[in-house]
Amino acid sequence: MTLAAASHGFLSPTGVEIAFLLVGLVTLAAAVVTVTTRQLVHAALWLVVALGGLAVEYLLLTAEFIAWVQVLIYVGAVVVLILFGLMLTRAPIGRSPDADSGNRWAALTVAVASAAALVWVVVDAFRTTWIDLDGPAAGSTAVTGASLFQNWVLPFEALSVLLLAALVGAIVLSRKAKAARADEASRPGTSRTGGAR
Repeated sequence: MTLAAASHGFLSPTGVEIAFLLVGLVTLAAAVVTVTTRQLVHAALWLVVALGGLAVEYLLLTAEFIAWVQVLIYVGAVVVLILFGLMLTRAPIGRSPDADSGNRWAALTVAVASAAALVWVVVDAFRTTWIDLDGPAAGSTAVTGASLFQNWVLPFEALSVLLLAALVGAIVLSRKAKAARADEASRPGTSRTGGAR
């Protein structure tokens, strides 16, 4: 344990710890609104707030590289991809009754159990670990790259294969749907709405 950790306790937090807590509460609230709203576009925009809050948390933990990756990939690419998917599939913009499956209590039970398990695992694993915020940045590009490609290279490659399989699956499904629409349009005796002439 470092001298910085020994100089203050739980009841005398620093400014960084207070900011971390406040940003965490905003991020948690945005995540809850993301999964509870019935408007899909609002859910995507609240997801931007939640992912941006995570980037701020990474910055407060001196992991600048991970914070910018979070902003560029998740906020910049994934959310834009979700919004384009909503627009291209002509999903309803306003309130949608289909957005609620009626399994709220089961989903809430699973969410609370998962959150409790994750909190217990993280607290148990990092109970005595302290981050020296006054020392050198632990989240720099060199440190992150060395950790990723020395200790986590197999999960990294497995994830890339999984994403490639998902991309191929999406292409196959879209081609099947396009072929089915073309086959239906070429049948004689049907109009564009699918009824008989």
